[in-house]
Amino acid sequence: MDGAEDLLKRELGTKTLRNLGKAGGGCINKGSSYETDDGIIFVKFNAKPEALRMFEGEFASLEALRETGQVTVPKPVKVMRNPNGGAILVLEYFDIQGLSKYAAKLGEQMARLHLHNAELGKLAKKSEQSIHLQGQYSSYVDKFGFPIVTCCGYIPQENGWMESWVDFFARKIEQHVNLAEEKYNDREARPIWSSLAPNIHKMFKDIEIQPALLHGDLWGGNVGEITEGPVIFDPASFYGHNEYEMAISSMFGGFSKAYYTSYYQVNPKQPGYDERQDLYQMFHYFNHWNHFGGGYKTSTLRVMKTLAKKYA
Repeated sequence: MDGAEDLLKRELGTKTLRNLGKAGGGCINKGSSYETDDGIIFVKFNAKPEALRMFEGEFASLEALRETGQVTVPKPVKVMRNPNGGAILVLEYFDIQGLSKYAAKLGEQMARLHLHNAELGKLAKKSEQSIHLQGQYSSYVDKFGFPIVTCCGYIPQENGWMESWVDFFARKIEQHVNLAEEKYNDREARPIWSSLAPNIHKMFKDIEIQPALLHGDLWGGNVGEITEGPVIFDPASFYGHNEYEMAISSMFGGFSKAYYTSYYQVNPKQPGYDERQDLYQMFHYFNHWNHFGGGYKTSTLRVMKTLAKKYA
């Protein structure tokens, strides 16, 4: 860690760099808080060869979310290669506690975040301003994707821009079907997906989908609160369907009824919501299977088979 701490001192221009011993970072990264000349920072370390790409995606995600002004996220400070291997991400430090009294407020904020791009679209139409995609997060985005690769966990997401949400989401599933075959030599999902893929458009009849900026991995471990209000962190952002965001939040707990009630008061459900939640949870089961192994395979295939039979 010495080489990394020397690098941090140089890159941050601080003489003081004292490890405060407050660890974090989740199951993918290691993290520590440090006192510097300019206050406390939080630093994430990952030794994997793909860590630089992962942290660059997280940095861009945090910037995009902050720029909306709708939610509170740690301000990203710097990404750098680690001389000991992998990469380092420096963030603003928050003393984050579990989400509790601010659950309803977070629900409202997430709903407004998901509506933010559509509101920009209305303003763009009124003013006939030009539409910018690459890097202009304050401008309306009319496609699904993101300017750079972001990682859900450590698996990179294919974020190349697409006109169709159904096609964009199908590509996400196809990536995981391929990965399961490559990683585990497991071909059981392929025929089920081949049956389901041509029919998923049936779940999107009579609804309008505006690209919404998503956190991308909004489970209970990536939300919390500080004295001033709720905080979200560890994003894997892209522009997608707002309902995709809701699927993982209901899989692993951490969100109270107040959160959902508040969300849907601002951004109500559309017809067919429950069936699409099954579809989106299928992605997250797949993502967990490809991260953590076969314990999630059964749930993945169960949802796939149910949807394939229902929409045959």
